[in-house]
Amino acid sequence: MKKFTYEARDQASNKVVKSTLQADSESGAARLLIEQGFTPLKIKEQTEEKNFITRLSGRITTKDKVVFTRQLATLIGAGLPLSQSLHTVLEQTQNKQLQSIVQEITASVEGGKSLSESFSKHTDVFDPVFIALVSAGEISGTLDESLQRVANQQEKDAATTSKIKSALTYPIIVLFVIMGVMAFMLFTVVPQVEKLYKDLKKQLPTITQVMVDSANFLVHFWWLVIMVVGIGSYFLVQYLKTDAGIKFKDTFKLNVPIFGQMFRKLYMARFTRTGQTLLGTGVSMLDMLRITGESLNNTVLEKSIIRAADKVKGGKALSVALQPEDYILPLVPQMIKIGEQSGRIDEMMGKVAQVYEEELDEEIRNISTSIEPILMVVLAVVAGGMVGAILLPIYGLVNGISV
Repeated sequence: MKKFTYEARDQASNKVVKSTLQADSESGAARLLIEQGFTPLKIKEQTEEKNFITRLSGRITTKDKVVFTRQLATLIGAGLPLSQSLHTVLEQTQNKQLQSIVQEITASVEGGKSLSESFSKHTDVFDPVFIALVSAGEISGTLDESLQRVANQQEKDAATTSKIKSALTYPIIVLFVIMGVMAFMLFTVVPQVEKLYKDLKKQLPTITQVMVDSANFLVHFWWLVIMVVGIGSYFLVQYLKTDAGIKFKDTFKLNVPIFGQMFRKLYMARFTRTGQTLLGTGVSMLDMLRITGESLNNTVLEKSIIRAADKVKGGKALSVALQPEDYILPLVPQMIKIGEQSGRIDEMMGKVAQVYEEELDEEIRNISTSIEPILMVVLAVVAGGMVGAILLPIYGLVNGISV
């Protein structure tokens, strides 16, 4: 199937419409338009944009998707037909890549497909939660409300993830500063100390000699270091793409010191917030568990939720099914049990999500506050140790000469 852009006149409203559709040929595209009640004015085959820089600059952000979703929800809620709502949102969309996708969705909807089916053709942009909520909204007749829920879900998830990234950014920057200080000392100061000792025909102290040897090795064999790091990084990346590597990475995130508990709360907040949104829209319990498991982006927790789903399918309550799982925090099954007794599971899951989101905010602030002095001490020790290894021998030489 080829993709075509077109201009056509709507025979009902006499308005000129611009969009895209898929067909086998240009004549096939014209035939489709006529069948849909349009008079074709211009049809042109659309070529794929292969430029890497263009694709990178046109990356679809969470903000782009949230704005698109809210605009579509508002227009549908105001009573506009779905096709007209999509055309209106398309005109307001700034991101070129998202524009292209919305054009394809519009063409698919006008071709007789449902909105959720049209979204499901673009799973790289619209995740399973998004598609499930849209599908549930179509079935229940509350598509505008479902789209608003999707936008709220995306915003909260993006805000939480952004806070985690911010907490991890500072330590990484400080580590780069430490490596920069070490490189500066090794390549500029240490060679001068070595030259001074050679001129005076003195033997370098052990720690200074180690630094000199390290500097000389890096100067003469820098290509080997780059090769080893490059090859090591390549194999590490390839390993992390395997099932074993993914499992190792996901398990490590749940157990890493300092940040492990933070990641667990992040996943529990995401699980309960997504579960609340899906159940509140009318998605079944088993579908909710399947979709939330996929949305967590952690295979270890996904398997835990799949096991719980199997138990629920066998007749157990969700709270009982989740309780024995290692990485499910205790508050989750406890609150879900209250929801099961009161018939308000989605509401209880929302309260759990709120608790963990607040705890996560507090934990991120605490980590950011406590990690700064620790990293400053590490930086001072490394820099001070190197300075000491350089200056102490010089003081020794000066004392020797004065004596």
